[in-house]
Amino acid sequence: MKLGASWRKLKKLQFEVDANYRYMKVYDRLAVDQWQKQAVPCESMLELSLVSCIISPGRGLACVLGKCKNLEKIHLDMCVGVRDSDIITLAKNSSNLHSLSLRVPSDFSLPLLMGNPLRLTDESLKAVAEHCRLLESIRICFSDGEFPSFSSFTLEGILILIQMCPIRELALDHVHCFNDAGMEGLCLAQSLEALELVGCHEVTDEGLQLVAQFPGLKTLRLKKCLGITNDGLEPLVGSYKLELLAVEDCPQISERAVHGAAKTVSFRQDLSWMY
Repeated sequence: MKLGASWRKLKKLQFEVDANYRYMKVYDRLAVDQWQKQAVPCESMLELSLVSCIISPGRGLACVLGKCKNLEKIHLDMCVGVRDSDIITLAKNSSNLHSLSLRVPSDFSLPLLMGNPLRLTDESLKAVAEHCRLLESIRICFSDGEFPSFSSFTLEGILILIQMCPIRELALDHVHCFNDAGMEGLCLAQSLEALELVGCHEVTDEGLQLVAQFPGLKTLRLKKCLGITNDGLEPLVGSYKLELLAVEDCPQISERAVHGAAKTVSFRQDLSWMY
């Protein structure tokens, strides 16, 4: 991608690679080693979205990650090769970051590049918490729900981020470390207005009942959560604390249970995903 001096003026970059091409290249070490090291000026970039890209230290798109200084929004979707060092550098340079979205491979689908296991850890989240104090929206998704990642982010790292930043929107997708203790931690999240849980099977009725204690929550979305039943929603019925409750494909929650649990409710159930 040769933009020359135009890099300095670029405010938004969206770059997506075909996933089949990505995995073919991941196992071709020679292809990675031949990439040129570059110095890319990205001082004006505000939004960055990379999908199915290969990130190799000092080469290619890694040069972009390391040079952005005014990012407000970043989305990394199945970008193989992203390391803690990349996110730490990004966090230190991006004090204006408002939105962070990460979709990362699970342990079982994670390829090996140059002999090193590639995964992000709590060190990335701690760096974001320390340097990005304006962060309002975060989404964390593990790509393969059937093979959860237990050696990447932990509950401690997620809660540190929530406690240190004014998070208004939190979405967790197949983040299996998030459980009832995590829900208890959200009781202290003064800024949290919207919570989305997808495939977070460790959250049970006990954890969901704590939603009634969340100070500012307005929107709750539950999807494919196996551990929650009608009992989890009971404290919300009649309270109208929530502006919106959306329940989708949760096998143990009935349509009857959502009535009166929010000012506006949405219910849909298609359990074909379980079979």
